[in-house]
Amino acid sequence: MPIVVITDFTFPSLDIEERELSDSQIELRSGQCKTPETLIPLVRDADAVITQFAPVTADVIAAMERATVIVRYGIGVDNVDLEAARGRGIPVCNVPDYCIDEVADHTLAFILAATRQVVPNTIHIRDGQWGLAAPLDGMRTLRDQTVGIVGFGRIGREVAARLAPFKPRRLVSDRFVDADNIRSAGCEPVSLEELLTQSDIVTLHCPSTSETRRLINAESIDQMKPGAIVINLARGDLIETPSLVAALESGKIGAAALDVCDPEPIPLDSPLRTLPNVIAASHIASVSPKAVRTLRETASRIALAALRGEPLPNIVNGV
Repeated sequence: MPIVVITDFTFPSLDIEERELSDSQIELRSGQCKTPETLIPLVRDADAVITQFAPVTADVIAAMERATVIVRYGIGVDNVDLEAARGRGIPVCNVPDYCIDEVADHTLAFILAATRQVVPNTIHIRDGQWGLAAPLDGMRTLRDQTVGIVGFGRIGREVAARLAPFKPRRLVSDRFVDADNIRSAGCEPVSLEELLTQSDIVTLHCPSTSETRRLINAESIDQMKPGAIVINLARGDLIETPSLVAALESGKIGAAALDVCDPEPIPLDSPLRTLPNVIAASHIASVSPKAVRTLRETASRIALAALRGEPLPNIVNGV
């Protein structure tokens, strides 16, 4: 009997997965694994593995005796060792198009909240105060801003489209996208260095890779405009957190809006939880009833396709 293993999940139940995999000849197993040591016995005899945040390391993959696919609940696959899976001939698939609108909407919400000081002014009223809660120069007009978009994939393009009616200058850095495609979206193709030095707002929409991890660090922050705003809804490790905190505390970075962070959850004693120039959310930008349903159905169907020997979509490791 084929076995599908779900390594970890943040949903209230697995009712959707159970429905999609309701074939009586499939056994569904699940866990809430946080470490390779707990993963190995769970996945050892799995024919298909679906994972959310669990660390699917080289050791975990080496222990897989029958796996025909590893499916990630989501777009990013940085919790899976792609090279190790490729070495074993196991395709790794993601779900790249389930939350494009949600994340793009949330990005715009963060940008507007940071430029219009929505949170400080709300807290000001709740505290019984009245009047402007932030310095006057913190109240920015988007039309007067230059927004730098790092990464011009599905989400980056949607963010650019949502920004267009507000009429800011829009810069894009993505060496994998043709400059003419960027221009056709009304944006300016630039190098990363040009984007950092010219942008009032930097919003990250690139994957976590060896080239992009710690992209925002002490050196790159030093290149940015004084008072620049940093937005991150992509991956937490794109930012070197201690350097960001130091820049927020000094005022070099005017504000940050973060849906993701390194580490997650944000530690209880982290200044990111208390600094007045930080907006934070708990990795929830992708969420809507429709998006979560699509994510879970798609992941389950990819696992089922692998069990049936059918062609697989969205293979990210070249197998």
